[in-house]
Amino acid sequence: MEDIIKDNLEKKPLKKEDIKDNLEEKSLEKEENYLVSQNSKSEFYLNAQKYWAKIPATVNGMLGGLGYINALDIQGSNYFLRELKIKDASRTCALDCGAGIGRVSKNLLMPLFAKVDLVEQDQAFAEKAHEYCVKDSGAVLGYPNRLGEIYNIGLQNFQPDVNKYNLVWSQWVLGHLTDVDLLLLFVRIRKSLIAGGHFVIKENITSTRQVEKDDEDSSVARPLKMYETFLKQAGFRIVKITQQKNFPKGLYPVYMIASRPQQKTK
Repeated sequence: MEDIIKDNLEKKPLKKEDIKDNLEEKSLEKEENYLVSQNSKSEFYLNAQKYWAKIPATVNGMLGGLGYINALDIQGSNYFLRELKIKDASRTCALDCGAGIGRVSKNLLMPLFAKVDLVEQDQAFAEKAHEYCVKDSGAVLGYPNRLGEIYNIGLQNFQPDVNKYNLVWSQWVLGHLTDVDLLLLFVRIRKSLIAGGHFVIKENITSTRQVEKDDEDSSVARPLKMYETFLKQAGFRIVKITQQKNFPKGLYPVYMIASRPQQKTK
C-alpha cells in the first residue's frame, strides 16, 4: 500500500479518483478496519458539524471537558517542537489545522512564529479564535500582531497557499476526515510547506491495528501505522514520533508525528 501513490506524486498531479481507486484496491476493510464509504461521506461530515455546533467555545469545550490537561498538552507539544530544532530564521509563518478557538495557536505557535494562520470550520469557534488569540488572559499574553488569516472552512475543502508555511500543525482533527480526504489534504499540505518546513500531527492512536469509530462526534481513531502509510504516500518522510506523556489513564494514546517533504531524486 505504501508504494501505490508515492512513485507518481512528482510525475503528475494526484487525482482524487486515483487515490480512491488505489485505496479500494488495497482495502483496509480486509483487515476489518473501519472506512467511511463515499456513500456515507456527507452524513459523516454533517454529523460532526452538528456535534461541534453544540460545544461551548472555551478551552474546556475544545478538550472535551478535560480542560485541566491543557497545560500538559502544550508542554508536551512545546518540548516536541524544541527537539525538531527549527531555526529562528525558519519561524516566519505557521498554520494551525482544526484550530477551534485557537488554543494551540495562542499557547504554542504564536510565541514561536511571526505569523500564525488558523483553519476552523465552525463559525462560532473561528470568531472566538480572533478574540482569544489577540487578548491577554491571566498570565497568557495575546498576540495581536501575530495572528494571520482565519479560514472558516473544513479541512476537506481547504486549499492552502503553495510554499507559505514553515510549520503546519494538525491536532485532534484528522479523525473527522475520510481516508481519501485525509490523503488529499496531506498532499496539499506538502505543497504548502517552504523548503525545510515541517508537518506535525498530534492525534489519538488506537492500541491495535483497528480503526475505531465514535458515533457521538462522528470521527474515527486510526492506528499509528495508517498515519505513517498515508504520510509516505503523500510524499513525506517521517523524522520523529513521540508519545505524549502524563495524560490521564483511560484516554487514547496520543502521538506526535513530525514529517518533512521527501527529497526529490535526480
